[in-house]
Amino acid sequence: MAGQGQPSPGQAAALAAAARSTRLTGRAALLAVVICMIALSLAYPVREYIAQRQQIDQLLATQTSMTDQVKALQEDSTKLGQPWYVEQQAENELHMCFPKEQCYEVVSGQPAKAAAAKPATAANPWYAKLWQSVQRADAEPSK
Repeated sequence: MAGQGQPSPGQAAALAAAARSTRLTGRAALLAVVICMIALSLAYPVREYIAQRQQIDQLLATQTSMTDQVKALQEDSTKLGQPWYVEQQAENELHMCFPKEQCYEVVSGQPAKAAAAKPATAANPWYAKLWQSVQRADAEPSK
């Protein structure tokens, strides 16, 4: 029983391995804490970066649609500068015709494509709509 005070060589190796694994676990825990701190410190900037990228994509889409709208308005402006287009619009929308010209409006039969799309404009000329709006404004009681 002389060996009771001293551990056997197998037990000594086991104790040494346990001591080494404990040291390694402490280092691993410290490394895990450091990695977590780095991850937490980077989480907010990464989230902000992603949010800003989404905002940039949304603004680019808005810019594209606005550019298309500007092009369409420029085309309309160019058309409105042409006398033939203004005459065509006056004829179609306002039912106007040149002096010494006789204009006809077909009442029965198949409606034209433009007349089918806007039946209210074909039924009432612009001056009738204006007069109706004046009468409605007069009829409404003041607040």
